[in-house]
Amino acid sequence: MMGIELADAAFLPAAMVALLAGILSFLSPCVLPIVPPYLAYMTGVGVGGLKSGERSAVVPALFFVLGLSTVFLLMGMAASAFGRMFLQWQDLLSRGAGLVVIVLGLHFLHVIRIPILDSEARLETGDRGGSVFGAYILGLAFAFGWTPCIGPQLGMILSLAATGGEAGRGASLLAIYALGLGIPFLLSAIFINRAIGVMNRVKPYLRLIERIMGVLLVVVGLALLTGAFPVFAYWLLETFPWLAMLG
Repeated sequence: MMGIELADAAFLPAAMVALLAGILSFLSPCVLPIVPPYLAYMTGVGVGGLKSGERSAVVPALFFVLGLSTVFLLMGMAASAFGRMFLQWQDLLSRGAGLVVIVLGLHFLHVIRIPILDSEARLETGDRGGSVFGAYILGLAFAFGWTPCIGPQLGMILSLAATGGEAGRGASLLAIYALGLGIPFLLSAIFINRAIGVMNRVKPYLRLIERIMGVLLVVVGLALLTGAFPVFAYWLLETFPWLAMLG
C-alpha cells in the first residue's frame, strides 16, 4: 500500500507513542517534582540560586539529557537485536509484549499493583554536583534506576522496538522517547522561573496524568496484541499523505 513496507508503516504510530510517552514521563508524579532539585544539584546551587540567575542550569541539563539518551539508545539497539534473534516468532513476541504492556498499564491505573514498580533502584552517583560530568553521570543513573517513574513507559517502547527487529528502528524509537522526556527538561532549565510556576500549576493534575499514561499503555498493549499498529498506520498515511515524507 502506497509503496511502503509494513514495518515502515507501523513505525509512524510507534514514533508518535514514543514521543507522547516521553512527555508523559516528564509529567509523571515522581519526575516532575524532582526537576528543580535535580537542576539545583547539577549546578551546585540551591533552587533559590537558580531562580535568581546565580548560575545557569542549561549546560548541566544538556549533559543530563545526553546521559539518559545514551542509555536509552543502547536499550533500543539491544531490544531490536533481541527481536531479530526471534524473528521467526515475531507474531508470538508481539502478542507477549502486548500482554506485558497491558499489565503495566493496569498498574498505572491502580487496577493491579506490581511491588517491584513501587520501589526505586537508583544507582549511587557520589558527590558530583556542580559539574557537567556529574550531570552526565546523573543522567545515566536516572535512565538505569528510576524504575517507578519510567520503567513501564520504557517497557512499552522497548516492546515496540523488539517487535520491529531492526537496530535502527529500536534506536530511533528510544531517541524519540528521550526527546519527549529531555526537551521539557531542557526548557525547564532555560526558563526556570516560568517552569517552576507551570510545575506548581500542574501538580494537582499529576494523578490524572498517571491515569492517562495507564490508558496509553493499555491501548498500545491491545494494539500489539491484535496487530492493529499497521492498520492504524495505513489509515494515518491514507488520511494524511504528507506524513509519508516524515519516514
